[in-house]
Amino acid sequence: MTNKIKINLLVFFCLFITFSCKKQSNEEEKKVARTPQAIEEYSDKLNNWFETQFQEEVSRSPMTQTYLGIKTADYGKWDDISSKKEVEDLERTKQRLAYLKDSVDISRLNEATKLSYKLMRQDLENQIKDFQYRFYNYPVNQMSGMHARVPAFMINMHRVEDKSDAEAYISRLDGLDELFKQLVDNMKIREKNGIVPPKFVFTKVLEDCRNIITGQPFDESNKESTLLADFKRKISALELSDKDKSELVSQAEKSLIESFKPAYDNLISFLEGQQQRATTEDGCWKFPKGNAFYNVALKRTTTTDMTADQIHELGLKEVDRIHKEMRDIMKQVKYEGTLQDFFKYLKEDEKFYFPNNEEGQEAYLKQAVGLIDNMKSRLDELFITKPKADIVVKAVEPFREKSAGKAFYQRGTPDGSRPGRYYANLYDMKAMPKYQMEALAYHEGIPGHHMQRSIAQELENIPEFRKFAGYTAYTEGWGLYTELLPKEIGLYNDPYSDFGRLAMELWRACRLVVDTGIHAKKWTREEGIKYYTDNTPNAESDAVKMVERHIVMPSQATAYKIGMNKILELRENAREKLGDQFNIREFHDVVLTNGAVPLNVLEELVEKWIAIKSKEENTES
Repeated sequence: MTNKIKINLLVFFCLFITFSCKKQSNEEEKKVARTPQAIEEYSDKLNNWFETQFQEEVSRSPMTQTYLGIKTADYGKWDDISSKKEVEDLERTKQRLAYLKDSVDISRLNEATKLSYKLMRQDLENQIKDFQYRFYNYPVNQMSGMHARVPAFMINMHRVEDKSDAEAYISRLDGLDELFKQLVDNMKIREKNGIVPPKFVFTKVLEDCRNIITGQPFDESNKESTLLADFKRKISALELSDKDKSELVSQAEKSLIESFKPAYDNLISFLEGQQQRATTEDGCWKFPKGNAFYNVALKRTTTTDMTADQIHELGLKEVDRIHKEMRDIMKQVKYEGTLQDFFKYLKEDEKFYFPNNEEGQEAYLKQAVGLIDNMKSRLDELFITKPKADIVVKAVEPFREKSAGKAFYQRGTPDGSRPGRYYANLYDMKAMPKYQMEALAYHEGIPGHHMQRSIAQELENIPEFRKFAGYTAYTEGWGLYTELLPKEIGLYNDPYSDFGRLAMELWRACRLVVDTGIHAKKWTREEGIKYYTDNTPNAESDAVKMVERHIVMPSQATAYKIGMNKILELRENAREKLGDQFNIREFHDVVLTNGAVPLNVLEELVEKWIAIKSKEENTES
């Protein structure tokens, strides 16, 4: 053997030994990296990163801080809502996604953190994909918008517990001009891109804007404006001298006249001009790439791949099924006539409504509180985890009651300093029949939105960003599911109340038909209203508001029925697979104790629970 061959063999042997040692070292490192302790440490590291990102977002939003009950140096400021900030947000989104994709080894995470990773990554990817549609909405409309959000925020969110809080209140009044300038700029950008609300929106929005700047100190009337009355009420509770209180009121009046009112005047001026340029076309098919946008909106809202046609057909089938169940109740109450006759009877008979006056409104609120309190006493039959936060029932404030929806929920603060609130719109008592109030209280209050959202933000084992997630199909699906749930433990003793429950489910089924009808099939506003009045017992005013909601919030209303159906499907599947092992309280814990999630993720969580329960049963047997 030549020396050259010997040397080559020696080199090869050394390389082989080095490679083998390195491979063995890598194997050892992998084993160490996947010990239970290492997995927890690596997961903690990513959860700390999640927390840092969440806190960064909170620090950039003075309004979010206030919603969360946090007071910082920004307490007297508004958010930056400029288009420039949206571009900056996109860059941060891309950076976060790059970190998750390039710097995180998913195999080294525990199961809970894997789910957090999956949810955040999906959310970031969707934000980037959807950036092209960031102007495809109406920042000011009859359902929501900064014009109505500002006074509601100041009244319900901005707490005044000392003099500095009162000064921060005044600072926000002074800062409204810049906020509304950004708002108008955003609407101008949308108009350049062909995104303008239909004509009907403007009459309602302009009336709301004018209501907010009516009364003292804006005019000579005897009545104080909404904001001045709120400010005075809040500082009256402070332990300050009469002189300090008087000075604060004077400052607030000055800010309302010199800053607050001009901001609304400028917004009103722009809206009046845009009103002249608006058309009566309602569906988002009128937008550039409108059909593509609507398909994406449906996907995001429902967290499914259902098409507009599939959703439309599901709605028609559900309407037919619920009509049949309603006819069964007609037989139960011995009503002779058609379903349409019964609808007319329910609309017209005064016994189904509270008086349309202050006494009637107070009676409604009192009875709603009673329904929620009674449900609270039955929660142990259905739930393991229950919310710590309290809930109050309130009427929608006068400045927005004309245009606001029938009812809605506003979550409390995580620390419990502000309770959750169920708002009932009592502007027109004929739109709030007695037979629907039971289902409405369960949906908005307990065991509906208050329970789900309070439990989510009280969870201790998930990152903050998951506590405030807003997957509409999940949250509204849960709300609709909890209208049915109390019936299964013997509530809805009055058959008319049970009919009211069906009427509300029917309403959500009709939404599938009308939302897709308007935005995918070019239905007119009038066609949508007629579908509701022909197929439901609700007041025509309900139908008008609902159709107008469809128009300004494409896809949003499809979430309820699709979400409810999925939860029921998962529950019945679990009941079938587990048999006697099925426990409704445990099922609800699976649904509620992970925060809001997409429906496909909810299905995975339920399947995992079923597998664990089945394994336990096999082990025991």
